[in-house]
Amino acid sequence: MKTPIFFHDRAEWFSGVGDLRRDVLAGMVGTFALIPEVIAFSFVAGVDPEVGLFASFVISVVIAFTGGRPAMISGAAGSVALVAAALVASHGLQYLLAATVLAGLLQIVFGLLRLDVLMRFVSKSVRTGFVNALAILIFSAQVPQMLGVTWHTYALIAAGLAIIYLVPRLTTVIPSPLICILVLTGLTMTVPMPVATVADLGRLPESLPSFLIPQVPFSLGTLAIVAPYALAMAMVGLLESMMTASVVDDLTETTSSKARECTGLGLANLAAGLFGGIAGCGMIGQTVGNVRFGGRGRVSTLTAGVFLLVLMVLLRPWVAQVPVAALVAIMIMVSVETFSWASLRDLARHPKMSSLVMLATVAVTVFTHNLAAGVAVGVLLSGVFFAFKVMQLMDVRSSYDAATDTRTYQVTGQVFFASADALGESFDLRDTARRIRIDLTGAHLWDVTAVAALEAVVTKLRRHGAEVELVGMNSASSILVDRHAPLVQAG
Repeated sequence: MKTPIFFHDRAEWFSGVGDLRRDVLAGMVGTFALIPEVIAFSFVAGVDPEVGLFASFVISVVIAFTGGRPAMISGAAGSVALVAAALVASHGLQYLLAATVLAGLLQIVFGLLRLDVLMRFVSKSVRTGFVNALAILIFSAQVPQMLGVTWHTYALIAAGLAIIYLVPRLTTVIPSPLICILVLTGLTMTVPMPVATVADLGRLPESLPSFLIPQVPFSLGTLAIVAPYALAMAMVGLLESMMTASVVDDLTETTSSKARECTGLGLANLAAGLFGGIAGCGMIGQTVGNVRFGGRGRVSTLTAGVFLLVLMVLLRPWVAQVPVAALVAIMIMVSVETFSWASLRDLARHPKMSSLVMLATVAVTVFTHNLAAGVAVGVLLSGVFFAFKVMQLMDVRSSYDAATDTRTYQVTGQVFFASADALGESFDLRDTARRIRIDLTGAHLWDVTAVAALEAVVTKLRRHGAEVELVGMNSASSILVDRHAPLVQAG
């Protein structure tokens, strides 16, 4: 019997005192990593920073209870913000909130229908390309914070990276990124210097999020406006969350329920829209940072959301003083840790087509800043290359028996839309043999295109006066032929 969606194994929450401490500290690091990106993505979507921050708080808290992947941090993400920007520009925030609610409902339906199985069509090459592209995008997002600044910013970034990488050699009790934030904030408050702080990124929330129903007309006209955007946000959000969950599965050598993650994300986005937030999804940079610094359970996800609200509301004056350079240093570390450096070595070792799929996924994602586009291109190329490879496995050989004036064609391999034309071209329609025997013992017909190709060959041979006999067809192929070309065997 499956575990209900709102309940989880106790070990996913409390596996030990030491693990609880690590989850809490790792979640706090994830919170600081959330702040700059969420604010930046809010500007991309054309909404106030508090819209993205409130959404991240609500999504993290809800999905901690309803999601299928422990230790994954979700929030307002750039991929969804890119989709939402056009809707905000044309119709305003309230229509965005309505689209967020609808996107959440769609994701719940996708989860209940178990459409997560579509992730099985995403190859390892596409996943590697996705991860590498994310690492590049995370790093490139930090570049604007390093342009047009004084040397103080570069010095703080260098000091932050030194703390992040050197402190773990002395102690791992407190995650080094958290120490980086505390030390650099204390330094800039003690020794004033011309550097940007979190306060310079945008207006921070001044109150708790409140429940509200989107102020839009409840009509078919409104549905026609928000539905395309809601569907796009739902699909992009699910795709990024599923990919992020798969990355965490690999990092932690564990498995997770992707269907439950779909439904959990839908519930989280539904709640976000009803509390004035934008739709979100799994955030790979913050998630990788959380896992790298010990986050393994749901407590780390819950901590990231709760601590975000505490920072934004109760500790707002202090958070405003955190230098952006400290956050940049953390995100540089995350990008370095996210990138699959082994994939560069594998370019020469792996099949050329697999390497091409990985590079194409990276190129499209980085060029368009659209994760869905990059993964879609990667999956499409993987499918084309697979079809091409399988097509080459089909073979047709012929032999002639003069005693019986019989030509035998022996077909082996997989016959489907990609190899159907090759099947038709393998027969000599001008053959003068009185009997034609087509042996399909080693072949399998997969679709109506294959059946149509076989039907065309048999029809043409019979039109030239030959007696055509089909032998060795397996039951699945026979059923397909009987259903779509009954006269082929009857003749």
